[in-house]
Amino acid sequence: MAVSADPLVLDFVEWVAREPRSHAEVLATWKTSCPRLTIWEDAVDLGYVARAMIADVGAAIVVTPAGTQLLRDNGRVVS
Repeated sequence: MAVSADPLVLDFVEWVAREPRSHAEVLATWKTSCPRLTIWEDAVDLGYVARAMIADVGAAIVVTPAGTQLLRDNGRVVS
């Protein structure tokens, strides 16, 4: 059963699921001038992505188990 989620949040979580992303990459790719469009902040607040330290990468944004489940529940590919 699909969990109702903002399609852009789903797109963001799916993008992060492909590979861990640096904080700078997330900001550069998902920046907006609209204060109502807070896609990546929403994903963090909802527990779908989080910051983590990864060996040989450093600080990164990664998908959480809740984010992986969200993708599965909505028919998104999870690698």
